[in-house]
Amino acid sequence: MDLMLRGKRVLITGASKGIGAAAAEVFAEEGCDLHLAARSQDALEALAQRLRAQRKVAVSVHAVDLRVADDLARLAASAAEIDVLVNNAGDIPGGSLDRVDEGAWRHAWELKVFGYINLTRLIYAAMKARGGGVIINDIGAAGERFDFNYIAGSTGNAALMAFTRALGGNSLADKIRVVGINPGPVETDRIVTLMKRQAAARFGDESRFPELMQRFPLGRAAKPREIADLMAFLASERSGYTSGVVFTVDGGISARNA
Repeated sequence: MDLMLRGKRVLITGASKGIGAAAAEVFAEEGCDLHLAARSQDALEALAQRLRAQRKVAVSVHAVDLRVADDLARLAASAAEIDVLVNNAGDIPGGSLDRVDEGAWRHAWELKVFGYINLTRLIYAAMKARGGGVIINDIGAAGERFDFNYIAGSTGNAALMAFTRALGGNSLADKIRVVGINPGPVETDRIVTLMKRQAAARFGDESRFPELMQRFPLGRAAKPREIADLMAFLASERSGYTSGVVFTVDGGISARNA
């Protein structure tokens, strides 16, 4: 299916690995020019060089910390001409209320919650001035399946779901679409590390972590590419009447526990 994205300019945050890197791959395959942002300059450069060589697209690299206002403003200025923003950067720690102190909670939210909101504020204004665009928020299913032991993440994700729906509910008046994706478990370095830790605690052997994956639908986590492909579709005109909604991609886990 031709998504008619060729020549579009896409900014992806948290692009150095995981879902962000998969999104870069997919949009490059569609012929988009990319702005890739993360804190790891080396990882971004390696990905950018490969995509330039394989896909013949323009790729700009931005080593930034989206918690820092000056970095955020510099990124928004450098990518002011983009057509699509993918908010993806974030790493909120697990833990119950008594284990996530205020400092850790605020540090995480500065990136995942306020990072999304503040970058969107800047990019939305630029898109409105240019005549439109698409904003995709990669959020997380914990925002709808509340977790006592992931309280900062559940609360932050729920806030971003509300932000996406509130902004996207009227954004088509500015010819901007705002949508969200709630991935469930995704096969990234983060989940493998988590599963290894659980396997070590449960079995005394971290190499047995694949056994814990069997509890997921199909006996596996989602592939990053499965999330990234949805991002590309949502960014395209084939999804041109879609705004103010959040799509859950978790193999049916949320529906099972509803």
